[in-house]
Amino acid sequence: MLTQEVASKTHSDRQLLLPLITIAIPVLNEADNLDALYERLCRLGETMAGRCTLEFLFSDNHSSDLSWTKLSQLASKDSRVRAIRFSKNVGFQRSILANYMHARGDAVMQIDADLQDPPELLAEFFDLWRSGYRVVYGVRRVRAEGAAINLFRRFGYWTIDKLSEHHIPRDAGDFRLIDRAVLDALTRMNVPSPYLRGMIAGLGFEQIGVPYNRDPRTLGQSKFNLVRITQLGLTAVINHSVVPLRLASFVGAAALVISIIGGLYFVIGKIVKPDYPRGFASVYVLLLFGIGLHAFLLGILGEYLLRTYLILRDEPLAIVEDALNFQTDEIRL
Repeated sequence: MLTQEVASKTHSDRQLLLPLITIAIPVLNEADNLDALYERLCRLGETMAGRCTLEFLFSDNHSSDLSWTKLSQLASKDSRVRAIRFSKNVGFQRSILANYMHARGDAVMQIDADLQDPPELLAEFFDLWRSGYRVVYGVRRVRAEGAAINLFRRFGYWTIDKLSEHHIPRDAGDFRLIDRAVLDALTRMNVPSPYLRGMIAGLGFEQIGVPYNRDPRTLGQSKFNLVRITQLGLTAVINHSVVPLRLASFVGAAALVISIIGGLYFVIGKIVKPDYPRGFASVYVLLLFGIGLHAFLLGILGEYLLRTYLILRDEPLAIVEDALNFQTDEIRL
């Protein structure tokens, strides 16, 4: 009996020495996928048993389906399952960052709940992390989407990378593993409209990409349509580039030069040929062009001013409405 107690204590001590990896999963109306995801996470825990311990941290972005009920059932039978539910839908990127703030792990692996990103890649991510990389991210080699949307995404990644002040990996989403040092740096940043791929890339640290084939969604519906993809791309550019502001200055200067040249052209034409026809049409065209140009430039300035205003307003990133397997003092929002 004493031998069994000693063996049990030795096993517990060994478990305490293993690194804790938090699997962070944002959820929005993914009730159909949660059981299958949980089964794969459990198998992953068995595979990684001798190398690390796992916790499964879900953030429910105020789902309208049975996602929270499913999470409650999983949390009641498995203490590794921890979950928070926000008081409203705060957006995909904000929900990820709020989830990060509640992670206890030495490193955090981010995956989506739709099972398009294979959690089994943790084994490879984990080895690279242990070898010294602070950020290990997945690079989508193949996506099960139409040719048009794939081309649009590639163009978006290329544009964001070219305009950004720092290199942002192309074809890399939010499927990644980040070290605790990176996580702590992220949570100290006050960014009301985060673009996490850019934020993490801008922090530096040793980073490496791992190519993989992204699986198609089998259940539920995608939350990202063309409009939301465009909005995310706009956030990426505004947050990580001053090129639009400089572009506004250059376009304004170019429009001024064109206006001066056009004015000189009409004045000279009137002098050379007194019966030079009156240019009512050209006046209207130039007037509308000027109004449109000013509206465009003001819109660019407005995007930057909006983000400054949101920082000054300093609203909470998210408000936790309910939590599972959490102590009261562990809630950070």
